[in-house]
Amino acid sequence: MFYNHRMDAKTRYAELVRELNYHFNRYHVLDAPVISDAEYDKLYIELKRIEAEHPDWIATDSPSQRAGARPADRFDKVRHPAPILSLANAFGADDARAWFERVRKLDDRVEKAKFIVEPKIDGLSVILHYRDGVFVQGATRGDGEVGEDITSNLRTVKTIPLRIPVSSDQSSVIKVPNHLVVRGEAFIPINDFEELNKKLEEAGEKTYMNPRNSAAGSLRQLDPKLTASRPITLLVYQIVHAEGGQVPTLQSEILQYLRALGFPVTDVAKRFDDIESAIAYTERWDKKRDDLPYEADGMVIKIDDLNLAAELGFVGKDPRGAIAFKFPAREVTTTLLGIDVEVGRTGVLTPKAVLDAVEINGVIVKNATLHNFDYIAEKDIRVGDRVLVKRAGEVIPYVIGPVVDARTGKEKSYQPPSACPACGQPVEHFEGEVAWYCVNAACPAQLVRNVEHFVSRGAMDIVGLGIKIVEQLIEAGLVNDVADLFTLTKEQLLTLEGFADKKAENLLGSLEQAKRQSLNRLIAALGIRGVGEVSAADLVSHFGSLDALSTASANDLQQIEGIGPNIAEGIVDWFGRPANQKVLKKLKTAGVWPMMQKAEGRRQEGVFSGLTFVITGTLPNWSREEAKAFIESNGGKVTDSVSKKTSYLVLGENPGSKFEKARSLGVKVIDEAELHRLTM
Repeated sequence: MFYNHRMDAKTRYAELVRELNYHFNRYHVLDAPVISDAEYDKLYIELKRIEAEHPDWIATDSPSQRAGARPADRFDKVRHPAPILSLANAFGADDARAWFERVRKLDDRVEKAKFIVEPKIDGLSVILHYRDGVFVQGATRGDGEVGEDITSNLRTVKTIPLRIPVSSDQSSVIKVPNHLVVRGEAFIPINDFEELNKKLEEAGEKTYMNPRNSAAGSLRQLDPKLTASRPITLLVYQIVHAEGGQVPTLQSEILQYLRALGFPVTDVAKRFDDIESAIAYTERWDKKRDDLPYEADGMVIKIDDLNLAAELGFVGKDPRGAIAFKFPAREVTTTLLGIDVEVGRTGVLTPKAVLDAVEINGVIVKNATLHNFDYIAEKDIRVGDRVLVKRAGEVIPYVIGPVVDARTGKEKSYQPPSACPACGQPVEHFEGEVAWYCVNAACPAQLVRNVEHFVSRGAMDIVGLGIKIVEQLIEAGLVNDVADLFTLTKEQLLTLEGFADKKAENLLGSLEQAKRQSLNRLIAALGIRGVGEVSAADLVSHFGSLDALSTASANDLQQIEGIGPNIAEGIVDWFGRPANQKVLKKLKTAGVWPMMQKAEGRRQEGVFSGLTFVITGTLPNWSREEAKAFIESNGGKVTDSVSKKTSYLVLGENPGSKFEKARSLGVKVIDEAELHRLTM
C-alpha cells in the first residue's frame, strides 16, 4: 500500500498499532483470535515497514516494542528471572539469508558458526521453575517480563516432571542447578485435539478452532480439574536461568542435557555446519509438516553457540541470534459470501462455501467445502460469517468454522434446500443419515452416473456401452434417461464420432439382448438408494414383479430381512416420483419388463446357510464383490445394512457408520482372515 502524503502514512500507522494491539490481546490474553496468524503477520510486516521508514514515529505501545501480552488479572503474577522473548520472522529462504548477512556483518565469527533447527510449535509458551530439583512454579510468558501463575494447572500435565532428574541413575551423574528455570511449548497433539473437539460437540459444549487455542484455553482455567481432563503435553527447549550448577553453552547440548534430566525434547532438532544446510532442512519440513504430530507454523534457526548469540544482542526486543522461519499459512479468515449446492454423480447434495477471495499457501481460494449439511448445523455456520478456512497440501480447502466473536448480527442461518438445484425435484433425507439426495432418475446432474451404473456389469451388463460412449450419447441429446437407450436407432448412432455400421449394429444387439436380463438385474440397475444386488434379489423373491414392488408400502418392505425403515422409505419414495414413473413406463413400452424366473432368489446351501453378513470398509485382499461371492457360495446372505438380525460384520480399513452401528447392536465383528476361518 502506498501513500501520497506524510499524514496518510502516519494515520495508517496509528490504525495499525490499534488494530494489532486488539488482535494481540485476543490471541494472547483471551485465547479467542478473530483473524488468522497469516493475516496478523501481514499487518505486522506493514507496521514494521512504516517504522523502518519513520523510526521517530515508533509508539511506545507498538506491538514491535513488546514480546508478549499483558497477564490476565484473574491470575497471580510471576516475574521472570530473564526476559522471555519472541523472535523476528523470516518468510522464505531469502529472508533467512538476509538475517544471516545482517548478523554476519555485526560479528565475523558468525561466518563459521554452526546452526541448530528446531520446530516452531504452535502452542503456549510456559516457564517452569525447579528448586533443588523439585517443580515449584509454572507460568505463562505474559508480556515477556511478567507472566501468569498457572502452577496448579501445569502440575496436571503428565509430561512435566515434578522432580529432576527423573531417572535415579542420573542423580549422581548430573549436577542439577539449585534453581533451574526452563522454557517449553505446551500443546495438544493433532489427533487428541480432533478427539477432544468430538467429545465437546457430543456434550453440546463450545469447540476449539485449533490446537493452539485449545491448549492455551485449557491451561488458563481457574479449575485445575478441567485442565487435567485435556490431553496437554509439551516440549522443552530452553534454559532461561540456572543457579548453582554448570549448564552447556551450545543449544544442541542444551537439548541433550534437558533430555537427560527427564524433560520431553523434540527429536526433530538437527545441527548444521552452515546456513544453507539449515535452510534446506527447514524447507524440507515445510513439505512434510503433516508428518509432525502437532501443529507447527515454521522452524526456528538458531546459532548453536549461545554465548555468541547473546553477544549479538537485540533488534528492538527480537534477539539477533535466531530467526523464526515461517511456513506459508494454511489457515486464514475470510467472509462467507454464500453457500452453493452441487449435485454429485450419485445424487448426493454437497454444500460449497462461496468465499471472499483469499490467498492460502500461494493459491487464491474462492470456494471451499463445507462437508455436509449436518456440519453446517453443528458448527452453526451462517452466511455472512467470518470463517476460518484451511488448505493443507493438495487437499481441497475446507471451512473449519465461524469466528463467532466477529459476528455483527447481520449473519443469516442456513437451511438445506428442499428441492434439487439441478432438476427441481424434492430432495430426500432420512433422520440419522448425513447425506441429502436427489433420487430423480433423470436428473441432469447425475445422468451420466445413472446411465453408467445401469449398463454396468453388475446391473444390465450392456456390452459396448463404456463411459465415453455414455457421455457421447448424453452430450448429443440422444439419451435423457436410462429408458432412452432402448429407443436408439442405427441412424442416430452413426451421427456420433467413432461409429460405423458394425459398431452401431453391435451396440443395438447388446441393447436388444439386455431386454432379456433378469428382474434382479433390472431392479439393481435402477439405482434406488440402498438397493444393491442382494436387496434386489430379496425384493424379487418377495414381490415377483416390478408392478407389485412399485405399489408396496414401507411396512410391506420391512417384512424382508435386511430392509430397514430408511431403505423401505427410500424405495417407496423412488417409485412415488412422477419422473421415475415416467422412466418405468418408457422401459415397459420398450419391452424391458422382465418377470421373476424360478431360479431367481434361490441361494446355494453351505456352512453359512442361515447367516447374514454385512461388509464395510476396504478389505486387504478381496474386492467387496469377491467377498460377497465367497459368502454366497457358502450359502450365506449379504445385506447392505446392519440390524439385530445381522450375524457378522466383515470389517475392512476406513469403515463407515456401519461399524459403529454394529458395535451398538452387539453384532460380532470379524476381519477377512476370520471370514476365511469360519469355513474351515
